[in-house]
Amino acid sequence: MSVWLTEEVVKLGVRFCSRRFLWQQRSFLLTASIKGPSFSCQRLSHVSATRKSHTCLNRSPASSVRFYSQGEDLEEKEHLSSSLAESSPPAKIQSDRKPTWQRQIRNYFWNQLQNCRSPSDVLDLTSHCVPSVREVSNCLTHMWTTTKKMSEEQRRYELQLMFEHPEFDGLLEKAMKNVAYMRNEDLVYSFIGMVKLGVSQHSRVVQTFLRVCQEKLNDFDDKGLSILASCLEHMQDSPNVAALKEGMRLVVKTRLPRIKNVMSLQIMMRLLGKEAPLELKRELERKALSMTDQFSLPNTQYMISTMAAMGFYSKPLLNICSVKIRENLNGIPFNRLFTVLLSCKELHYRDIDLLTAISDYISSTIDIWNQKQVILFLTVYESLAFCPTAIMEVFAERVIANPDALTLKDLLSVLKVYSSFNYDLQQQRQQFLDSLSGVLDSYLLKMSGFELLKAVYRLSQLGHFPSAPLEQLLESSTLEQFKTANKTTMLRSRQIQRMFQTVHLCLCLDRPPLPRPLTVPPSVLGDPIPTSSANPWLLQGLRGLLEDQADAVLQEGVVVENFYLLDGVISKALPSPTSVAEASAGEECSPAESSQRIAVICTTQSGFCYDTSIPRAYLAMKIRHLKNLGYHPVLVMEKDLHAVPEEKTTEFLRGLIFPEHHKPDTQPETERQAS
Repeated sequence: MSVWLTEEVVKLGVRFCSRRFLWQQRSFLLTASIKGPSFSCQRLSHVSATRKSHTCLNRSPASSVRFYSQGEDLEEKEHLSSSLAESSPPAKIQSDRKPTWQRQIRNYFWNQLQNCRSPSDVLDLTSHCVPSVREVSNCLTHMWTTTKKMSEEQRRYELQLMFEHPEFDGLLEKAMKNVAYMRNEDLVYSFIGMVKLGVSQHSRVVQTFLRVCQEKLNDFDDKGLSILASCLEHMQDSPNVAALKEGMRLVVKTRLPRIKNVMSLQIMMRLLGKEAPLELKRELERKALSMTDQFSLPNTQYMISTMAAMGFYSKPLLNICSVKIRENLNGIPFNRLFTVLLSCKELHYRDIDLLTAISDYISSTIDIWNQKQVILFLTVYESLAFCPTAIMEVFAERVIANPDALTLKDLLSVLKVYSSFNYDLQQQRQQFLDSLSGVLDSYLLKMSGFELLKAVYRLSQLGHFPSAPLEQLLESSTLEQFKTANKTTMLRSRQIQRMFQTVHLCLCLDRPPLPRPLTVPPSVLGDPIPTSSANPWLLQGLRGLLEDQADAVLQEGVVVENFYLLDGVISKALPSPTSVAEASAGEECSPAESSQRIAVICTTQSGFCYDTSIPRAYLAMKIRHLKNLGYHPVLVMEKDLHAVPEEKTTEFLRGLIFPEHHKPDTQPETERQAS
C-alpha cells in the first residue's frame, strides 16, 4: 500500500513539474520574441562584404564566389546543401496551427513594420523583435518599398545608413540560412528586395538565392516568374544568372501552350527576351493576337514596352494597342505614358494618330504636369522627330510667364528641342527667345565651356544671337578649355569643331546686330569637315533636264562656304525685259543679279519633322543661309527620286525646279520644295 502511494506521489510531482516547466518556457519564448537581445545571431563575415564596403557609393564584390551551376565547385555545393540540411525548419513551418499568443506577437511585428519609414527603422525593429522566416521577406520588401518614395539624394543617404547598421548583416544571414524554407512568393520578394537595395550581386547571400531559385524554378507560378524576371533584368552577367535565365526560357517554352492570361503571356515574352529565335517570336505574336479581346488598358501599355524589351516589331499588335491607348488617355499616369513613347522610339514605331493624341492630351492638361515631366515629353518627341505642335505652343507660354523656373539642364533641353524642330512661334517667337536668353545670362557663371557652346550653337540655329553668351564664349579663357578638350577624344573634338564652325557661319551670314563685332578664332574652327558626295541619280536627272535649255548652266557638287554641299546649282539668265529695264536705268548688273541661281539639294526624310514638309535644325539653317547668299533652294526627296521610273525622272525634276513649265495635275504629291 505504501509503495502504491509512493508511486502516485511521484507521478503527481513529475506532472506538476512538467507543467511548470512548460509555462516557464512559454513565458521565456514570449519575452525573447519581443525583446530578443539574447537571441541575436552572430554575424558571418561571408554573408556580404564589410559594412564599409557596402556603402551605396563604394561597393566592392567579394573576392571569391563559388556558387556556380556551370563549372560548379562540388565542395561548395556540398557545403551549401549540408548547411541548409542542418538548419532545422523553424517552429512556424513545422506546425500550421499557431497558439494565440504567437499570432498576437506576429501581429504586433506586422503593425510595427508598417510604421517603419526607412530601412534603418526596419533594422531597428529586428533588433527588438526576432522576425520569422516570412517576416524576413517582409522586412526586405518593406525596406525596398520605403526607398522608392524617396528623392535620389535621400535614398543614397538612407542606403548608406542601412549598410552601416549593425543589424543589416544579421538580417541577411537569417535570410540565407532560411532560404530553403521560404515559400516561393517570399523567396522571390526577398531576392528582388536585396538586389534593389544594392546588396552586392557577388555576395554569398545573393548567390545562394540564385541557386535556390534554380532548384525551385519548376514550382514558380507566373507571378513568381515575373518577379524573378524583373530582378534578373537588373543583374550583371554571371554563370548563375546565365544558368537561371536559360532555365526560365525552357520553362516558358513548355508553358506557352497553356497560357490563358495576358499578363502571363507578357511575362513569358519578356523572359525570352531579344535572344529568342524569330519563329518563337512569331508564335508569341500569334498567341497575343488571339487574346486581344482580353487586353485591358494596362495590358496594352505593357505590351508595347514588352515588344521593345523583346526587340520585336509587330505592327498588328502595336496598332491594336495604339487604338486602345488613344481612346483612354485620361487617367494614364506620367510613367506609363512616358514609357509608351520611349518604347515607340525604341521600336521605330510612329503612329501619327497616337503621337498627336498624346500631344493634344498633354497640352490640354498642361496644369497637371510639372516642368520636368513636360520637358521629358518634349525630349522623347524630339528623338522621334515628331513635332508635338500643341505642347510646343503651350509650353512656350509657360516659359514666357515664368522663365526663372528653368534649371540649367532644363534650359539646354528646351533649346535642343525647339532648335531641332525649327518651330515657328510666330508673334511669340522673339519674346520666347528673349526669355531663354535671360535665363541663359543668369547661368553664365555656372556653366562649363561645353554647355555654353551648346547653348550658343542651338540659339544660332534658331537665328538668335544674344551678346553676353557670345562674348563669354569667345573670351580667351573660355576658348582655352576647348584647346585642352580637343586632345581628349576624336569624337568630342569633331563635335566641338562642328559647333564652332556653325556659330562662325551664322555670324558671317546672318550678320546679327551686336554691340561689337565678334568672330570665332581659327584655332578652334579646325579644318573643314569633309562632306559627302552629290547624289548621282539626281545629277543624271539634272543633266537630262537641261539638255534642251541653252540659257541654263549646271554646276555639280558645289560646296558653299566650305560647309554646305549642294548637289547641283543651276544658273539661269533672267528674262530679257528685266535686263532691258535695268539697262535703261543706266545700272550695271552683277552676274548674281543678272541670273537666277537654283540650289538643288537631295535630302532624306530625317531632314524634316516626321510626316511634314517642315525642315529641321541643320536643313532649316542651310535653307536660311542659302537664301541669304542669293540662292533659290529646291529640295528633292531621295525616296521620291528613287520611286520615280527612270523615263519619268526628267518630268519629275521639271515639276520641282521649273513649276511654271510643268502641268499642275502631273506634279507628284510627295514633292517638298522650300518656300
